[in-house]
Amino acid sequence: MTLDIIPVIDLRKGLVVRAVMGRRELYRPIETPLSRTADPEEVVLGLMTLSDFKTIYIADLDAIEGTGHNAGVVSGLFERFAQLDLWIDNGMAENNAIRTWLGENRGKLVLGSESQEDAALARSLKKNSRLILSLDFQGCAFQGPAELLDPSHWPEQVIAMTLARVGGASGPDFERLAELRSRAPRQRIYAAGGVRGREDLLRLAEMGVEGVLVASALHDGRLTGNEIAEFT
Repeated sequence: MTLDIIPVIDLRKGLVVRAVMGRRELYRPIETPLSRTADPEEVVLGLMTLSDFKTIYIADLDAIEGTGHNAGVVSGLFERFAQLDLWIDNGMAENNAIRTWLGENRGKLVLGSESQEDAALARSLKKNSRLILSLDFQGCAFQGPAELLDPSHWPEQVIAMTLARVGGASGPDFERLAELRSRAPRQRIYAAGGVRGREDLLRLAEMGVEGVLVASALHDGRLTGNEIAEFT
C-alpha cells in the first residue's frame, strides 16, 4: 500500500512558521526537534532525516497574502535541493505571470482556489503537467469561485486543502475526500490538513488518495520514519 507523503513548509518573512488551524495571524517561527532554527534550508534538511522524501510543498504566505514574497528563499531552496520536486504555492492568479514562472523555474506551481476570481486560469492550464490545483475549504465553505468545483476544469493533480484542519490534529476530511475521489476518478487527489498519525495514512491509502500533505505530525513525532517507510 503506497501513499505519497509530502512535507509542508510555510514561509513568512524568510522563516518557516508553524500552522495553527489555518489562522495565519497566529503563525509563528517554527520550533521543532528536527531543526535548531526556523531557517528553511535547515528545516528541510531536518525533514529529510525522517525519510528520503521526493516532494516538498512550499507555501509563500507573504505572497499569498499580498504583503511581500519569499522568492529569494524559494530560489535558494531550488538550488540547494535540486533532487527534490518542489511544489510552490505563491498565490499567483494572473496568466502571464504563471506562464513566466513556469518558464523560469523548476518544480510545480500550485494554483490556490482562494486566489482565483474565476475558473479561466485553471481551465486554460489544466493540461500543463506542472500545474496543481488546490481546492481550498474553510469549514464547509469553499474558498474560491464555485465553478472551480467542476472537475472538468481540473488538472491531473488536485489538492483538497481543509484550512481549518491545517496545523491541528482533528483528522483529515475523509467525507470530502471520498466525494472528490468519486467525482474525479481520473485525477490524482491529495489530502491536506489534520493528519494525526499512521492510522489516518492507512485510511487515506485505502480510499485511493494519491498522497497527503503533512507538517505538524512530522514535527511533533506523531509520524515516525519507520511509519512513513510503510507507505513508500
